[in-house]
Amino acid sequence: MMDRDSAQLDVPSPVALRKRCDRLLWHQQQAAKSLANERAKLAQIDEYLAIAPAVDEALDKLSEEMFGSLTKVIEQQLTVALQEVLDQPDLTLKVEREFKRGAATMRFHIERNGNREDIMKGQGGSVANVLSVGLRLFALTTLDPQKHRRFLVLDEQDCWLRPDLVPALVKMVRDAGRALGFQVIMISHHDLGIFERYADRIYRFTPSSEGVKVECAMAPPPEADSAT
Repeated sequence: MMDRDSAQLDVPSPVALRKRCDRLLWHQQQAAKSLANERAKLAQIDEYLAIAPAVDEALDKLSEEMFGSLTKVIEQQLTVALQEVLDQPDLTLKVEREFKRGAATMRFHIERNGNREDIMKGQGGSVANVLSVGLRLFALTTLDPQKHRRFLVLDEQDCWLRPDLVPALVKMVRDAGRALGFQVIMISHHDLGIFERYADRIYRFTPSSEGVKVECAMAPPPEADSAT
């Protein structure tokens, strides 16, 4: 049995201990830098969170102002369209708008002499016909012309209108299409004579036992056609 005093102790060399201390010190410094970076990030997040409500409120207000300007234009322009097409000068379009955190909604109704009316009731769908055309035109004007062709197809948008009111709708579509640079194809079951004053071309589609027969009922003069 070995005596305690005579036992040889395995003591690490001072050089090894120094290297180990240096490594631990380096790791401590790196941890301190990482902690400082994380604290800086947290401080930035805290600053953002502190001003976020004010920023959201300002953005909502700005968007609401822009959205409000758009709804006013829609109200004014489509009110004129309704009055002219339906020959009802006492008719007014009203838009109820709501904008919350980037989400915009619109609700439409009409007023006659201050009395509110449902768009789908009391007008036989004629108001919806006119509004549908107008809103489509508004929507298409927002598209990038570099990516989207200015082309619009209206399928029986005059279906609920009395025949004597259809010419006013066709004129509105013709004028809007020319002003906005749209090519418009309008499909209708009404008499072809209604469209002769406003259409560039008219085609008649007739079902037969051999399929659908297509004939050109009206076309511009050859010189006008070649110029376009």
